[in-house]
Amino acid sequence: MVWFERLSSLDFAFLNLEDRTKHMHVAGLALFEGPCPDYDELLRLVESRLSRVPRYRQRLAWVPFQQGRPVWVDEAQFDLEYHVRHTALPVPGTEDQLLRLTGRLMAQQLDRSKPLWEMWLIEGVGEDRSRFAIFTKTHHCMVDGISGMDIASVLMDGERVAEPTPPGEPWRPRPAPSPLALLRASVRQQITQPVKAARDLVLKPGSDARTLLAMLAGSVKPLLGLAQMGKAPGSSLNVPIGPHRRFCTAQLSLADIKRVRTVLGGTVNDVLLTVVAGALRGLLLARRETVGPDLRALVPVSVRGASARGSETLGNQVIPTFCALPVGEADPRRRLERVRESMKGLKESGQVMSAVALTRLSDFAPPTLLTQSARLQAVATRFFNLVVTNVPGPQFPLYLLGRQMLECYPAVPLAALQTLCVGLLSYNGQVGVGLLGDADAARDLSSLAENMTEALAELVACAEGTAASPSASGAVQAASGDA
Repeated sequence: MVWFERLSSLDFAFLNLEDRTKHMHVAGLALFEGPCPDYDELLRLVESRLSRVPRYRQRLAWVPFQQGRPVWVDEAQFDLEYHVRHTALPVPGTEDQLLRLTGRLMAQQLDRSKPLWEMWLIEGVGEDRSRFAIFTKTHHCMVDGISGMDIASVLMDGERVAEPTPPGEPWRPRPAPSPLALLRASVRQQITQPVKAARDLVLKPGSDARTLLAMLAGSVKPLLGLAQMGKAPGSSLNVPIGPHRRFCTAQLSLADIKRVRTVLGGTVNDVLLTVVAGALRGLLLARRETVGPDLRALVPVSVRGASARGSETLGNQVIPTFCALPVGEADPRRRLERVRESMKGLKESGQVMSAVALTRLSDFAPPTLLTQSARLQAVATRFFNLVVTNVPGPQFPLYLLGRQMLECYPAVPLAALQTLCVGLLSYNGQVGVGLLGDADAARDLSSLAENMTEALAELVACAEGTAASPSASGAVQAASGDA
């Protein structure tokens, strides 16, 4: 039976955002204890669990004359060894060598004629070469950060002894539609979908169309506020970028972050954004740059329902929100208060509801308009200085073929005029910080990684000072209700 599934408008936009300098794939670097598994052993594991993520065996098919969003079809010539690759660090296998390799892999675009993912088994990590790493790369149109963790976890076990790996069932791809069939289906959808929406709007009180209209009506004021927000302040973070990448990492204690949250108030996300603001302040001061105006961060927010997490549902269900990062504020405590106020105001302003409405509305737009609007994102990037994304991960050890995952770091793609992205991933009591930068414009990226640990240490010192004061009990009681 012929089968296909059309990309959503948001996923299509991620495709159109990509060019030779902007690579729209998300990635993760995970370090494991040794010994390194055999390549064939890893292949067998991946093959046995690919059925849990069907998208990994699907490729894009394009509608003739660009008369519709592309569709997913089964890849009849799927080659697992093309996607799962094997390499090793040269002696001595240092962390710097691993990070340089990660930067080079992030700079390579995925082949759009094949399923849009890669996995690299990297052995020889550490001066004693006793550890290994797994680097995974997936195009943003396939998966967002929240569901991406679910996909990666299908290869992991919650116990040290890995489950036996039975041979996978033979891959039986469904036939792909012909180009003519895709064209017919797309034209039919463009005609019938608006008619159906209009009919539902009139005849069905609880229809999606009426719900969408109500959301849009309530979003007018917040949208006007976004339009009046103006451009983000000028910064050395926002210059033209090239195709090459630099990657650095840091680790933060989740216990320290929660202690700051409990004593000083806010949420874990507020504390992390404050750490980012403090680290950027140090970076800009080292560059002898003015730190007066607040920087503006784009903070993706997942609108995926709780029931969808952990399921096999793929695709993006995230929307953009904006947060002010007070890099000009020297006092860490006051810095946290301002971030908390900014995030609280964001939730109350209706930004999230507005973005959800616009994301759904774009599904009704003609594909040519979607293509052009995606290309205009190069202008929209002037409304923020950088992307900061925070993904909650499991707080217990995970194992790959019986080897424990020790650390994990996300890598978030750069947009036009964005020289830096900050990815945060919590795992087993730590927050892995993945910093992706342009290779030329972010040569001092390693200093930003050091600044992250120093910025958290400042907040911990403030929390300890507050906890030791006579009024500490009142501060803790007030903060705990705002977690």
